[in-house]
Amino acid sequence: MIPDDHQAAVQRELLTLSLANNDRNFLFEERQAPSMSNPGIIATNITKKFLSACKTLETGEIVKDGYFTLFEAVGALEIGDPKMDSGCLAPGETLEETYDVNRQLSAPEVLGIIDQLLCLEMAWHLGYPLAQTILTSVYIEALVEPAPATLQEADFVRNRKTPRDPMTTVLRAYCLGLVRTCADVLETIRDELYYEEEDFVTNTYRRNLMDHIDRYEIRDEILSAKHTLHELRAEIGTDITQALSFRLELRSAFLRALELIEDRGSPDSLQIPWYQMHSVWEAILKLPGLAKEVPEAFSTKLQRRLASSMPPRPIVTLSFDEAAKHFKKLCSDAIDAIKILDYHDSQSLLNFVFHFQAQKPQPLVYIRCLLQNLLFKDMVLLDRLSIRQVMDDDLSIVVMPAHELLDPNNDLVEAPHSARFAIAHQMELFRKRAAQAYIDIFRVLCQNRCRVRRMLCHLIQDWEQVQLDAEDIDQLLQIQIDEKPLAYQSQTTLTTGSEPGYSLPLSSWAYLYKLRLMEWIVQLGFELEVYAPDELAGMYWYLSHLAKTRAQHVERIQAFTNHRFSELRSSSSSSTSSSTSSTSPSPSSSYTEPPIPATPWIPPTQPYHPPRGWPVSISSSSLSSGPSFTPGAGTTGTTTTTTTTTTTTTTTYHYSTTPEAAFTRSLTYLRSTILDAAITWEFADTVSVIYTILSRLGLVTPPPRPYGTDEKRYEVRMKPFRAVSLPEVPSYTTWKGHALGVGIGGVNVGEGKEKEAKGEEEKEGEGTEGGERDKQEKHGGEKEGEEKTSHLLKFAQQAVGQAKKAFEVLEGLGEREAFAAGGGGGGLSVSPPAPPTTTSVPPTATATSGSTTAGGAKSGNTRQAQQQQQEEPGKGGHKRWMENVSRYRRSVEKAERILEEGIKKAVEMDAEGKTAEEIKKVVKVKVPRSEEVWEQGGHWWWIVPDVDVVEST
Repeated sequence: MIPDDHQAAVQRELLTLSLANNDRNFLFEERQAPSMSNPGIIATNITKKFLSACKTLETGEIVKDGYFTLFEAVGALEIGDPKMDSGCLAPGETLEETYDVNRQLSAPEVLGIIDQLLCLEMAWHLGYPLAQTILTSVYIEALVEPAPATLQEADFVRNRKTPRDPMTTVLRAYCLGLVRTCADVLETIRDELYYEEEDFVTNTYRRNLMDHIDRYEIRDEILSAKHTLHELRAEIGTDITQALSFRLELRSAFLRALELIEDRGSPDSLQIPWYQMHSVWEAILKLPGLAKEVPEAFSTKLQRRLASSMPPRPIVTLSFDEAAKHFKKLCSDAIDAIKILDYHDSQSLLNFVFHFQAQKPQPLVYIRCLLQNLLFKDMVLLDRLSIRQVMDDDLSIVVMPAHELLDPNNDLVEAPHSARFAIAHQMELFRKRAAQAYIDIFRVLCQNRCRVRRMLCHLIQDWEQVQLDAEDIDQLLQIQIDEKPLAYQSQTTLTTGSEPGYSLPLSSWAYLYKLRLMEWIVQLGFELEVYAPDELAGMYWYLSHLAKTRAQHVERIQAFTNHRFSELRSSSSSSTSSSTSSTSPSPSSSYTEPPIPATPWIPPTQPYHPPRGWPVSISSSSLSSGPSFTPGAGTTGTTTTTTTTTTTTTTTYHYSTTPEAAFTRSLTYLRSTILDAAITWEFADTVSVIYTILSRLGLVTPPPRPYGTDEKRYEVRMKPFRAVSLPEVPSYTTWKGHALGVGIGGVNVGEGKEKEAKGEEEKEGEGTEGGERDKQEKHGGEKEGEEKTSHLLKFAQQAVGQAKKAFEVLEGLGEREAFAAGGGGGGLSVSPPAPPTTTSVPPTATATSGSTTAGGAKSGNTRQAQQQQQEEPGKGGHKRWMENVSRYRRSVEKAERILEEGIKKAVEMDAEGKTAEEIKKVVKVKVPRSEEVWEQGGHWWWIVPDVDVVEST
C-alpha cells in the first residue's frame, strides 16, 4: 500500500511536467479502454488509480519492481512512439513488407530499381549506414538473407522451381555485383585509419555481403545478363538495352577495379577500370528519361529485421544527378590516387598527398583509405620502397645531399671500432625513432580536414621528441665525421655575423618539419573557421612569425649546404681535371657560381631553373617509364638532356648519379622552400595589418563576450604549441601588441634609409627590397593616430607587392623545381579506354606554365605536355599544385585591390576626422567565410575581407 502523505507536493510536481504537447490536463484525461477482439482478454483502465498513487510519492522517490530492469524501463518509454518503436504500426499498416520479389518486372522498372540502388550506394559512400541505404531494398534483403552458401543459392526466391524472368536475371546480376562491391569497399576501409560514424559506418547489421563468393563467378553472371539483354534488344528497344548494359558494365568494371587494388597489378592496369567507369557514366548520362521508379521496392520496414538497436530512420535519398556527380568524382579521385605510385622524390610525394587531400570537396573516405593502402600496405611504401629509402631520400633533399652519413656502404662495415660502424649504428637508431612520426604525417593528411588539424596538434609533440633525440645523435655524429664549425651571415635577419656552429643535420631536419606542421595547424584554423574575425589579425601575425622562423632556419641549412657544395667542387676540379673528357659532365658543370642567390628570400627578378636529371629514380618490371630525362647526356661541357622511352624488367632504387646532381636538387628545394616561406611571411603580414586597420577604424568589431577575455582566448589558440620548446610561444603582450599594430607601421620598406620623428626619440631604420619590417618601435600602447594608421597602410601595400612578385617567380617553376613531379602521368602512360558506345570523353585541357628559362626553352613541363591527352579525367600533381598557387595569387590580388581602394578610402576619411559611423556609410566591410573565399576563386587559408566603397547619395 502506497502511503498517503505529501499528496499535494507530488501533485504540484506532476502538474509542472513539460509534456510534448504542452497539455498538462493530458494526465487526467479519461482514456477509453482499447478494443480487444480476443474474448479471453479483459482490459481495465488504470489511469485514475495510477495517477492517484503517483500523488502520494515524494519528489525524487521511485517505486521499482526488482524484476523490472533499466533496459526494460527505457524500452517501455519507447513503446508506442513511432520515432523510437520499430514495431509501432500506423492504422492499416502491416508488420512485414508484402512486396513480391517474384513479380514480373518490365525493363523500365528494372532500370528504375538499378538507378535507385546507384543513388543509395553513393549515399552509403557519403557516410550514411547500410540500414538507411542499400539494405532498404527488398531485392537486396532477399538476396543476402538468409546468407547464401553458393552463388546458385543467391537468389530473390530460394529453391526456385520455375526459370527466372529475363529482367529478373538482369536485376539479380546487378545486385550480386553491388553486394560484392560493398564487401570489398568495407574491407579496404577497415584496414586503414578512419573514424567510425564520423567518416563512415561499417556496420553490416549481421548481413553477409557474399565476400566468400569469387568475383569471377559474379562477373560471369553479369556477362551472362548482358548476353540476355542483347537477345532481347528487339523486344525492349535499343535505348533501354544500352542503358541496362551500361549499368552492368559499370558494376563489372567496379569489381575489376577493386580486384586489381587487392591483387596489386601494374599501375597502368590499376587505372584502366576507373577510366572505363568514368567513360561509362558519360554514356549513361546521354540516355536519360528511360527509367520507371518502383518506390515500393524499398522500405524502412526492413530495418526491423536488422541486428541493431538503432531506431527506425528514413531512407536517404539522392537525386540521380547528384549520385552521378559523386560517382564520377569517385572515379576521377581514384585515378589521381593511383598516380601516387609514380614516385619521383619524397618531397613530391608529400606535396602530392597534401594537395590531393586539400581539394574541395574532399575525396570520399574510400578514396582516402585507398590512398593509405597504396602508401603503406604491409609497411612497404608504394609497393616497392622501404621506409628507410624514402626517409634517406628526404634527408638527402633537405639537409644532407651526397653526405657520408647516408652512404649505404656504412652498413657493410663490421669493425666495432670503425667510425663508419658507429655512423651506421647511430643513423639506424635515428631512423627507428623518427620513422613513425614521419609516416604519421602522410597518414594524418589522409583524414578529414577537422581530424587533420586535431591530429597535427598531437603530432608536433612527437616531432618535438624526435628533435630532442636528433640533437643527441648529431653531437655524436659530428665527432665521428670530424666536422668543423662554420660561421655564416644571415640575410633574413640582416645580422652582421654569428658564432661558428655545427650543421646538426638531423635535428635541423626534424625542426623544419615541426615548423611546417605548426604553420599547417594555424592555416587549417582559417580554413575550418576556428578563429573569430577580431582574432584574425593576431593569428595571421603568428603565422608570419612561424614562416619567418622557417625562412631563417632554411637559410641556415642552405649556408651549410652551399659550403659543402663549394668544397666538393673545389676538390673535384683539382683532382679530376684529367678524367672529365672521358666522362659525361655533371649537371652543374656549366655554373661558375653557386646556383642559389646569397639573399634567396628576396624574390629574384628572373625564374631559376636547375638542370634536369635529378638523383632519385624508380624502375619497375610492370612500370613503363615513358619519357625520361638522362642527366648529363650530350656533348662535353654542356648540360643538354635527351629524352628516351624505356620499359624496364627489374625493380631498382638508387639515389643519385653524381654528387653534383644531389646538391643541385637539394639547393633547389631549399630555394623553393625559402620562397614559399617568404610568400607566407609577406602575405600573412599583409592580411594581419589589413585587419588591424579595419579594427582601428571600427569596421571590424568584436562581438560581446561577457564570459571570456582576450587573454583567455589567446591561451586557447596557443595551447597546441605550449608543448613545443622551439620556437617559443610569444607572450600575450607581444601577440596582442602586434595584433594592434604596435611596432609595425613605423618602418618604411624598400626606400633604404629614412628618419621618422617620434616625439623626443629619433630612429633610423634600414630596409631592403624584401623588407625588414619586424623591428620593434615604441608606440606607448596607443591605437589611434592618423600617421600611424597611414604607416600601416603603406606597410601592407609594400608587403603585398613583395608577395605578388614572389608569386610571379613561383608560378614559373616547373614540376621538378616545385617538387610537384609525379601524379601527372609521369611514368604511367595510360590512355583512357573508349566507352561502350562510339561516344568518347573529350580530353581535359591542362593548363601549363608558359614561362621560359634563360635559354629560351619552356620551364620544364615537356614531359607533362607530352601527356596532356593522357591525364583525363584526373589531374596531375603539378597541375593541382598550380591551381593551388593560382588561388593564392587571386587572394593576393584581392588584398592589393582593397588596399588601393576601400581601405585607402577609409584611412583617408579617418585622417579627415570622420567618425566610425560615417566611415561605415561609405566603406562596407564583410569578413567572408572560408567556403565563400573558395567559391570566389581565392584560397581558404587567406581570409581577405570584402571591402567595397559605396558612393553616398
